[in-house]
Amino acid sequence: MATAETFSKIAKELGLEAINPGAFGNGYTGGANSSALSSYSPIDGAALGAINVATDADYEKVIAGASCAFAGWRTVPAPVRGAMVREIGDELRRNKSALGALVTLETGKIRAEGEGEIQEAIDIAEFAVGLSRQLYRLSMHSERPQHRMYEQWHPLGIVGCITAFNFPAAVWAWNAMIAAVCGDVVVWKPSELAPLTAIAMHKIAARVAEAHGHPGVFSLVIGDGPALGQKIAADHRVPLVSATGSTRMGRSVGEVVAKRFGKCLLELGGNNAVVVLNDADLKLCIPSTLFGSVGTAGQRCTTTRRILVERGIEPEFTRRLVEAYRQVRIGDPLKDGTLMGPLINAAAVESYQKAITQAQAQGGTVVYGGKVLADMPSSLYVEPTIIAANRQMKIVQEETFAPILYIIPVDNLEEAIAANNEVPQGLSSAIFTQSIKGAERFLNAAGSDCGIANVNIGTSGAEIGGAFGGEKETGGGRESGSDSWKQYMRRQTCTINYSDSLPLAQGIKFEL
Repeated sequence: MATAETFSKIAKELGLEAINPGAFGNGYTGGANSSALSSYSPIDGAALGAINVATDADYEKVIAGASCAFAGWRTVPAPVRGAMVREIGDELRRNKSALGALVTLETGKIRAEGEGEIQEAIDIAEFAVGLSRQLYRLSMHSERPQHRMYEQWHPLGIVGCITAFNFPAAVWAWNAMIAAVCGDVVVWKPSELAPLTAIAMHKIAARVAEAHGHPGVFSLVIGDGPALGQKIAADHRVPLVSATGSTRMGRSVGEVVAKRFGKCLLELGGNNAVVVLNDADLKLCIPSTLFGSVGTAGQRCTTTRRILVERGIEPEFTRRLVEAYRQVRIGDPLKDGTLMGPLINAAAVESYQKAITQAQAQGGTVVYGGKVLADMPSSLYVEPTIIAANRQMKIVQEETFAPILYIIPVDNLEEAIAANNEVPQGLSSAIFTQSIKGAERFLNAAGSDCGIANVNIGTSGAEIGGAFGGEKETGGGRESGSDSWKQYMRRQTCTINYSDSLPLAQGIKFEL
């Protein structure tokens, strides 16, 4: 089935129109009189649909509606909020196939990855349901007699959620499902490269919220460019901004939010490395590296971009990896058997070509790939590329959002850890070894400096149960599991005096 036909079929299922509003709020739909933004499929360039982008007036109405909704939503008991989120997860499950196909159409991910992303949204909804009964607080012992001291957590307010094209559904869900059970409301600004997925996801969540009598918990504003994101970052009515994207974008958002003393949750670039020691099991390492470097056509923040391999095993590792790369089927991501689809747009292809040219100029050698593919449905298909490199090359310090993998020989584990840590980014890392000592050395305080560190699994494919995020220029934010929920709430320390006297802390005497 052609791309246009596939979209026409799922658009009816998901309630998408030929031209869609670009603003959805608390009983408000806007964008009808503004300029249109078109969504094109990177698969073959087909026009999927158009969006009338949100105007400044639309934005003001959405924020005002969200503020009004928060006033009521924050007083709803957390388990009741969780019950609503459970229904959202159920609706996502019922629409998983159509939503997964839409993700594929807008981003070029293979079908399994598209549906896998929707499954992540379902999983985080289920996680949030359980969390709604586990927003635990601490009780502390007061030094003053007949006093009780404890901390509690209250909702923050509006959470501004800015997402990137590569995960147009899951990253919003990571934020929105957790924020909702915490008592917050969410205003979502998605990437203009995947707006239809955002509209489809929002409609499902908003429909459930409205049925529960809380129509303003989820809002959506779509723009054409960075202006709306900048507006959210500068808005004092938005106490938390969660932004996913490039380091450049995150630096801009972070600075603006910091100036108004807001809170920022940044999920930015990754330049992720896999350490391969001489005793590594290549039956685990090769397929893991292949998925980590080629999955989503290298357009994940957790994509494997560097291999730090001990010299003793480097020739065999490279030979077997090249053999695995030769088996990667590139083409229409809607078709069964395809393992890699297109890049998102022409700018991404240009970045891919530029990085290869720079790597060669800096002493790197293309071991496999390196070409833009002809005879494809569009000009956005490229070969996954392996480049023999060294630590001194400037290009290996950068994140190129494309399927380029640098193989860098190292003498030992200590050099590998130093190389892993010397890049500006600090998201995901992994080591393949059969040595407990080697694994523990990689994981200890002097080992990997990344937010994610794995042993005998790759850098990509994080589970929702753990806190997701990284250090340094990755931004320091944490989303999804563990205690990441605390970022969506404000902490309050409370002390209750149930005595008939007024003892002061530290035994201070101050009597009239």
